[in-house]
Amino acid sequence: MTLPHIAVLTIAIAVNAGLFYRLLLGRTSFDRLLAASAIGTNAVILLVLIGFVFERPDSFVDLALSYALLNFIGTVAVGKYLETRQHQLWSLMRGMEEEEDG
Repeated sequence: MTLPHIAVLTIAIAVNAGLFYRLLLGRTSFDRLLAASAIGTNAVILLVLIGFVFERPDSFVDLALSYALLNFIGTVAVGKYLETRQHQLWSLMRGMEEEEDG
């Protein structure tokens, strides 16, 4: 393992520590979703880096691309769910306000 590999691993671990903090203690659901997506992106970078360390980038890049695709689809799906849920909550709250007024 060369010095650049160790430097990239160290940076990725430090970034992931901050992202885990945001994932656990984020203010909103969307903050947590963005942190989870960024952690997935860092995992893709680490998979590619591990491929170069083991001198088999072809197989690890395939795994990284598959994981990146799953990460993207999962982020979009959860984001859509959260958006729909938030819209339903706002509609429910407006309905309660109208009942109080009327």
